[in-house]
Amino acid sequence: MTWSVEFDDAAAKELRRLDRQAQELILQYFRDQIATSEDPRRFGKPLSGELAGLWRYRVRNYRMICTVEDDKLVVLVLRVGHRKDAYK
Repeated sequence: MTWSVEFDDAAAKELRRLDRQAQELILQYFRDQIATSEDPRRFGKPLSGELAGLWRYRVRNYRMICTVEDDKLVVLVLRVGHRKDAYK
């Protein structure tokens, strides 16, 4: 079972704003870890408070806020950013 990773328009724009090395690391993480996993939740952490129901993935100093859609086998990336800005 493979998952597909999709980027929301805003998340894609945030990803493009990062330097090339960070972009490659993040895309490689989703391609190698998340897309090939049986359960993408094992790599993430559930968020609480206002962001309850969403999941956080971490690559070095960058955070990706995602929603996991089990019925479609899709991880939808909603936000991409440095850890100091990702939750705002």
